[in-house]
Amino acid sequence: MSQAPAKIDLDRLKELLAGVNAFGTNPASGGFNRTGFSDAHMASIDWFEDQMRRSGLATSRDGAANLFGRTGTGNGPSVMIGSHLDTVIEGGAFDGALGACVALECVRAIQDAGLTLQSPIEVVATSEEEGRFGGMLGSQTITGQVSETWLDGAADANGLRLKDAMTAQGLDPDEILSSDRSTDSAKAFLELHIEQGPVLEREGTDIGIADRVSGICNLECVLTGVANHSGTTPMSMRADAFAGLAEVSVAIPSLIKEYGTDASRITIGKVELSPNHTHTVPGEAAFTIILRDADEAVMRNLRSQMVQTIQRISEAHSLSHTVSERSWLSPVTLDPDLVKRGLKRAKNLGYSVKCMPSGAGHDAQTMQALCPSMLVYSKQRRHQPFT
Repeated sequence: MSQAPAKIDLDRLKELLAGVNAFGTNPASGGFNRTGFSDAHMASIDWFEDQMRRSGLATSRDGAANLFGRTGTGNGPSVMIGSHLDTVIEGGAFDGALGACVALECVRAIQDAGLTLQSPIEVVATSEEEGRFGGMLGSQTITGQVSETWLDGAADANGLRLKDAMTAQGLDPDEILSSDRSTDSAKAFLELHIEQGPVLEREGTDIGIADRVSGICNLECVLTGVANHSGTTPMSMRADAFAGLAEVSVAIPSLIKEYGTDASRITIGKVELSPNHTHTVPGEAAFTIILRDADEAVMRNLRSQMVQTIQRISEAHSLSHTVSERSWLSPVTLDPDLVKRGLKRAKNLGYSVKCMPSGAGHDAQTMQALCPSMLVYSKQRRHQPFT
């Protein structure tokens, strides 16, 4: 059997990526909408599974709709490679989909070269990585990190329950709790992802190898005051929920400066005011806070300080407040040996490469609980098409 070097077929990879992105595309905006367990997301899984089967992979799905395509002989532990197919609302063309498509193209290239595998390979397309319902459901299911309590209460920002969304797609959400993989089923997990940031592009570096991944805390906050007429209510007599929200936002840089690190991030991402009328003082402000850092102790202190700040500002503006935690993902150190191997391999292939932390959450951080995991960043060229 030939042992020629495997070579990526770029045109075939482009075609595969375009096929995934045919689902949920918005021609008006150029964005893609395959939110977790939407019709477009489920259709993309079906299509990708067909592509796996056409390439001779044995496919299967688990209770969270994670898709697996296995190749190679024997029942031993596999090397798992892949990423996710779901997107955020108006997501980008490469986020997640590129990693899943590259994984399948790698298998196709190995087949073309006639290489013999020492270990089976499983191409993985994880489900609901983007956290529509909180967390990273697909990889957390694989690693047994989904609790029954969390599953019962999980809902998206509009109040749709995870269980209802899955049931509407003909899935049984309770199967999630019995879909974890054993630690002897996988040798390693490898994930390719676009950086989603400017570091590699600005430095002119080709590849990043992540040595650690920041944790993520997702908070839902509500400030409640009194909705009143904007003309008849004196400034000194208002309980303005938006004024409180604005002050919370202004306090974030000082919180990070005093209690955070260079890896700290606090973001107010989604805001809803009620009543949302031109001549009405807002009586309620509901918003999300996403808090990140690579050190769990720093994260917990920042969370505590953030809650205390919200309480102090609420009292100053005569507001009541609630803060609830939707999800918590701890920071993770990725496998040092795989980091070392990745850096060496990239250099040997002639690429510029750097070791770097990941500020964004990815499946690799969750999969590290199951097996040694590696996260490779490709440079995101904002003004250059995929070549």
